[in-house]
Amino acid sequence: MRPCIRYLLIVLTLVAAAVGYKCLDPSVVPIFPRCPFRLLTGYLCPGCGSQRAIHHLLNLDLAGAWRMNPLFVIALPSLPLVLLLKPLSHRSPRCAQLRDLLLGYHASVVILVVILLFWVGRNIVA
Repeated sequence: MRPCIRYLLIVLTLVAAAVGYKCLDPSVVPIFPRCPFRLLTGYLCPGCGSQRAIHHLLNLDLAGAWRMNPLFVIALPSLPLVLLLKPLSHRSPRCAQLRDLLLGYHASVVILVVILLFWVGRNIVA
């Protein structure tokens, strides 16, 4: 498959998913998958509420998204940066340094600790 067609299919898939999440509320419509961890244990995983948070963000309801999954709302803006850093790091030494800073070993440990603390904390409060 040619790269331009592949990227076009990716973009169209993302747009279709965004329209679906904007128009359909995952907490009401049963077609969205449920969290297997929560179904098995009754506890919230770090990703629980992300689908509902996407729905609220696409409907410009930041407070609603925050109630569903605050960690997701905080982490989401970094996603485009992370996705762009890999291809750009081959062209620019500064991008490579930034990639190593944000995605290196120490950053990964910090991210893992934050996720684990969020996971435990949201189940203690809930």
